[in-house]
Amino acid sequence: MQLGEVSRERFNPARPDELVSVTPAGDAATAADAVVSATAAQRAWAARTGPERGAVLMRAGEILASRADLVATDLVREEGKTLAEATGEVHRAANVLRFFGSACWQADGETLPSSAPGTHVYTRREPLGVVGVITPWNFPLAIPTWKIAPALAVGNAVVVKPAQLTPLSVWHLADCLSAAGLPSGVLNVVFGSGSVVGEAIVADPDVSAVSFTGSSAVGARIAAVAAQRNCRVQLEMGGKNPLVVLDDADPAVAADIASAGAFGLTGQACTATSRVIVTPGVRHALTENLVRAAARFQPGDGLNPATTMGPVVSAGQLTTHREFLSTALAEGNQLVCGYEEPVGLFEHAMVVTGVGRKNTLAQEEVFGPLLAVMTVEDLDEAIAVANDVAYGLSAGIVTNDLRAAQHFVGHAEAGVVKVNRPTTGLDLNVPFGGIKASSSNTYREQGLGALDFYSWTKSVYLGV
Repeated sequence: MQLGEVSRERFNPARPDELVSVTPAGDAATAADAVVSATAAQRAWAARTGPERGAVLMRAGEILASRADLVATDLVREEGKTLAEATGEVHRAANVLRFFGSACWQADGETLPSSAPGTHVYTRREPLGVVGVITPWNFPLAIPTWKIAPALAVGNAVVVKPAQLTPLSVWHLADCLSAAGLPSGVLNVVFGSGSVVGEAIVADPDVSAVSFTGSSAVGARIAAVAAQRNCRVQLEMGGKNPLVVLDDADPAVAADIASAGAFGLTGQACTATSRVIVTPGVRHALTENLVRAAARFQPGDGLNPATTMGPVVSAGQLTTHREFLSTALAEGNQLVCGYEEPVGLFEHAMVVTGVGRKNTLAQEEVFGPLLAVMTVEDLDEAIAVANDVAYGLSAGIVTNDLRAAQHFVGHAEAGVVKVNRPTTGLDLNVPFGGIKASSSNTYREQGLGALDFYSWTKSVYLGV
């Protein structure tokens, strides 16, 4: 396959002089070649039995797990998260491969009664053909895996474009699948920019579906292009995730839950806690505990065992965080911790109080370790404030009142709702996705329901 003559270098965000990878910069022709390769390989892959495809995925999971130390180290070097976080991501990806490998042994249709005598009715799950996958930099191994694995499980071929900042993790995934026996052409990795390679994949008439995770602006563009040719599309995008803390909550426990969601993974997660919405009785104690909890997230090189928060992924991302902070201060909000200026790409955990309902920090996604604290009078106002954003991905509440928790669960406008748990953290066997501007809200990712996006149902009537 022609990969192009231009290449892109990626340097370690913690050690800016350390070269991590050099990848080819593909173009529209590269993407087209990848689709041709996938199209040629797809039918033979789909013709294999489900258990045969599952065996490849299971072996790939075992191989990835056996390479966990190497892959996690490379993940830290290209993305910046701590080694513990990266290792967890590698094992999650390995388990996703195993999960969908085992799913290949389950029924791929159902038998249904017919109203006509002597007629046997059943359904079959059929692959779509070639699937395009476009993934972000913040979970450079887990997100590609949870898209690629179900696509392969039902017999599709895949063309994947990883984020330019984090190409190495997807290369490791592809190498594990190849080592496990995935036939040539079934998975095609194309490096390059979203505006060129990503656009070409979405527009290609031989791509039957596109699964994308990234910004809402890019997702809207993908949806528009895909709609022009009636291409199936799945979009998972931004979040502005609230955590409501009621007066009956233990402020230390609530602060631990909030800080884990806000500052873990350097705040660079679509499900990260970005707003704490607190009632008056616990506000002061919670703020004091948040400051103490934030201090436990010490920035540093992710490969240093003492580091509890890795660097920001890029200079551009750091600039974005600083601009949000400047805007917040200009709007009258108060920075109560995280005063230190960043050194290199190492940023401190920041807590900002006095944030109003319509302030920038209450409405727009930051994607970094910057937590807004907002005060409301009661649960009803907390729910109204929590829902008063464009996004609807993850939401949480901290309370010992079961009735209040259930009321929040019933009224929170979010695809994921947590009670007494951080807004981050997902089980791989549970459906995941958002509503409003967070998602196309068409199909869910993860769990067995993920197979629905990558397949179509054929209904069969058999006269006997």
